[in-house]
Amino acid sequence: MQEIINIFVKSVFIDNMVFAYFLGMCSYLAVSKTVKTSVGLGLAVVFVLVITVPVDYLLNEYLLGPGALAWIDESYKTVDLSFLSFIMFIAVIASMVQLVEMVVEKYAPALYASLGIFLPLIAVNCAILGGSLFMQEREYTSIAQATSFAFGSGIGWFLAIVGIAAIREKIRYSQVPAPLRGLGITFIVTGLMGIAFMSFMGIKL
Repeated sequence: MQEIINIFVKSVFIDNMVFAYFLGMCSYLAVSKTVKTSVGLGLAVVFVLVITVPVDYLLNEYLLGPGALAWIDESYKTVDLSFLSFIMFIAVIASMVQLVEMVVEKYAPALYASLGIFLPLIAVNCAILGGSLFMQEREYTSIAQATSFAFGSGIGWFLAIVGIAAIREKIRYSQVPAPLRGLGITFIVTGLMGIAFMSFMGIKL
């Protein structure tokens, strides 16, 4: 249990998808103009990560990894389908994003309209694929660990986009020099937030 909590805390603060690896920056910068749309997209990213990473973990363990097909028969122990990881992971992500898009369109049409093209673009959000690839690289030993990592990564991305959206809403009322208005000041604030999150690297887990 302690290991699962450690993975969650580390993925939220220390290995934050935005501030540590700069993944998902396109949606992060484009949608973070208002807190409302940022919350909607952030929750969608959390949902997609929590669903896709455990599913991809099971695919990797029982289908794609070296010797993963041994459960079928011992003769398949030497089979390695890991070269199919990218295709399989992307297929799972695309199907989950399609599900999220249909649900949001049905139950929250205003949010669906405000998110626009960026909702289906979750399918190509590198933070989502990055979560599955990091899960594969770190070789988590159980689906609980993979789920904890996925949830923590989603919460970390959610905190990042909601935080920058809140700051951008306040910056509108500030005297920002003309050359820095828009993305310029957003990049500066993102860098400062990244430095702030680096302080969590001192946490011993």
